[in-house]
Amino acid sequence: MTHPTITAVTQRIIERSKPTREAYLALIEREGGKAQDRTMVSCSNLAHAFAGAEQDQEALKTNAGPNIAVVSAYNDMLSAHAPYYRYPERLKVYAREAGATAQVAGGTPAMCDGVTQGEAGMELSLFSRDAIAQATGIALSHAMYDGVLLLGICDKIVPGLLMGALRFGHLPALFVPSGPMPSGVSNKEKQRVRQLYAEGKATRAELLDSELGSYHSPGTCTFFGTANSNQMMMEMMGLHVPGAAFVRPGSKLRQQLDRAAVHRVSELAKAKARPLGHCVDEKAVVNAAIGLLATGGSTNHAIHIPAFARAAGVIIDWSDLAELSSVVPLVARVYPNGSGDVNHFHEAGGMGYVIRELLSAGLAHADVLASGADDMATYGEEPWLDDETLAWRDPGPSGDTEMLRPATEPFAPDGGMRLVAGNLGRACFKSSAVDPSRYTIEAPCRVFETQSAVAEAFKAGELDRDVVVVVRFQGPRANGMPELHKLTPPLGVLQDRGYKVALVTDGRMSGASGKVPSAIHCSPEALGGGPLSLLRDGDVVKVCAVTGELSTSADLSTRTPAPDPEPEDGTGRELFAMYRVMADEAEKGASPMMAAAGL
Repeated sequence: MTHPTITAVTQRIIERSKPTREAYLALIEREGGKAQDRTMVSCSNLAHAFAGAEQDQEALKTNAGPNIAVVSAYNDMLSAHAPYYRYPERLKVYAREAGATAQVAGGTPAMCDGVTQGEAGMELSLFSRDAIAQATGIALSHAMYDGVLLLGICDKIVPGLLMGALRFGHLPALFVPSGPMPSGVSNKEKQRVRQLYAEGKATRAELLDSELGSYHSPGTCTFFGTANSNQMMMEMMGLHVPGAAFVRPGSKLRQQLDRAAVHRVSELAKAKARPLGHCVDEKAVVNAAIGLLATGGSTNHAIHIPAFARAAGVIIDWSDLAELSSVVPLVARVYPNGSGDVNHFHEAGGMGYVIRELLSAGLAHADVLASGADDMATYGEEPWLDDETLAWRDPGPSGDTEMLRPATEPFAPDGGMRLVAGNLGRACFKSSAVDPSRYTIEAPCRVFETQSAVAEAFKAGELDRDVVVVVRFQGPRANGMPELHKLTPPLGVLQDRGYKVALVTDGRMSGASGKVPSAIHCSPEALGGGPLSLLRDGDVVKVCAVTGELSTSADLSTRTPAPDPEPEDGTGRELFAMYRVMADEAEKGASPMMAAAGL
């Protein structure tokens, strides 16, 4: 029996989404009904498509089996995607085993937020998601494919791939992850050195050595940020082969999971079964949100879930997330919410444990039409090799109760993502990372318009007091809504000095956000006269996760908004001017593509 609140929220989303969902299903029905028989396509068109296929050319020419599109976000600057280098040739072998063929349909951009953090390139980060969706659409526009394999892991890449693939939702599709890098320097030690550097007590060389100890080899970064939250959500939605999320790159088990993904999509393509657009429905979207809440995942997904849901005609908002959070318990504590990383999480039971607990407690939808398995129950198991054969088994009890707990004995009774709202707008507050003693902060604010200005004020000692730091003009239409992680070390230092500190911003902090209470993604944004543009230094601001309040006692009604800043150019930012102009608000997904398409 599904929890009544989850049932009620899901039903509300279904009712709200009826017109858009019906239009979406009509679209994919129409697209699926178009000439799928490639023998009807012009011979010249086919020759172009088959010319580079080498040993698969004959199978393609005779239409011997399904042809699977591989859409890859490979590059070897992004550690999580570096293992994809050899994937196409391996996936083609696995396809031949299944009586199918596979072709690399196209590549997508894949930027690393860790590299661009605090730099000008971060202003392209969020909009790269829409560029990835468009690149996926271009890859699949050739109408040569019967199924899709999506190779992507990191922050904007999985949501972008999903948004693009959903517009071809008449095809079956699976994500193929490559797994996390081995654990390095402990997260506690990494955080300690970062704060020492912020205080001027560690050198740049010491900081770099610490960071290289953390990020050191191919594979996904091991903290539970947006990339690993992506993998968790794909499991919750049934869009992986079960248990594929956190198995190490290059291992025999990883190779068998990759093989199973190709065979599975080939089977679905032959049977014309489980098209992606039917699998990603209201219940699957709610499961993604539930997984996010139960594991304390990235707040970036308060933006990405509404965006990819819209691509399938499903409308979900922050009120839905907050209501789900009120009944979904926190069953996992993974860094930055705990001390262990995703490798420790996986070894303690991982996603099989989480999904089994949620399904058993009626806290997730068991009747999602999964792509990667016959039913969601298999996602509550863990993969293993039984004499070289891929199999699944019950994950057993938690291997570490400081990392994973039963749904009946959780770390917290709620999912730790709360909506705060008031005369300063609506924002997200990730309470799972914050000590409850800091759930309410009320103090005079200091208003900034850049991260660097905050850093300068910190170094000058101007923030050594109780303070709400407001960083505005960081929304999607102002500058692309960059992450603001340069703020984390100095604000953490102020908090450790005993001050009451909070952050309020229309920018992002994502899954690496830590212990400082933060109202993020403020909507409406400051640009164009939003409430944050009316604040002045010294106004008393209250952020309260208990009452859900984001407000100021100042009278804003008589004030003139601060002038909108001119957009910066350079680092390609001018190329994204149309994205900034078209972007809608964060709660709708901050998607210029969806807004422009009227979706």
